Amino acid sequence: MIVGILALQGAFREHEEMLTRMGIPCLQVRLPRDLAKVDRLIMPGGESTTIGKLLVMYDLIEPIRQRVLAGMPIWGTCAGAILLSRKIIDGKADQPSLHLMDIESRRNAFGSQLDSFEADVTVAGLDAPFHTVFIRAPILENPQGACHTIATLPDGRVVAALQGHMLATSFHPELTLDDRIHRLFLSL
Repeated sequence: MIVGILALQGAFREHEEMLTRMGIPCLQVRLPRDLAKVDRLIMPGGESTTIGKLLVMYDLIEPIRQRVLAGMPIWGTCAGAILLSRKIIDGKADQPSLHLMDIESRRNAFGSQLDSFEADVTVAGLDAPFHTVFIRAPILENPQGACHTIATLPDGRVVAALQGHMLATSFHPELTLDDRIHRLFLSL
């Protein structure tokens, strides 16, 4: 199994470092030919508008959509979760997106970079709370159909969702030393 990490912008190196520590082969994905070599894909945090434009520029939107629709597991963290969502609330009208998961995302739901925070969150399927890092994070809203919530903040706001072989997290597991969310993704 080779895990692809979308390496256009954002925290792709941190995911690569986590997977390397875990002994999992990985490949940075920048072009459709890179995507063809991987069995699953992580879309990292970063700036969702920029990543979306780069997906268009490097002709990756349709190849990613087709691979995911054919069953390839995908995981979006923060900006990656925004790009997976069927609707981006407060996004730009022409913002490129994959529109794959039956959930909505609200960009920068907690405020600016200065409003970044950490919290312990219970995640379905994990044996103990996960220490999360939120940086200009989205909130995931209105999961429908096969999409279901797997983690919320104490106030009920959704911060992780799962839909079959698609995972979305508002937080950045790659910025911790805890590999349990990565293992969850690898089990899909």
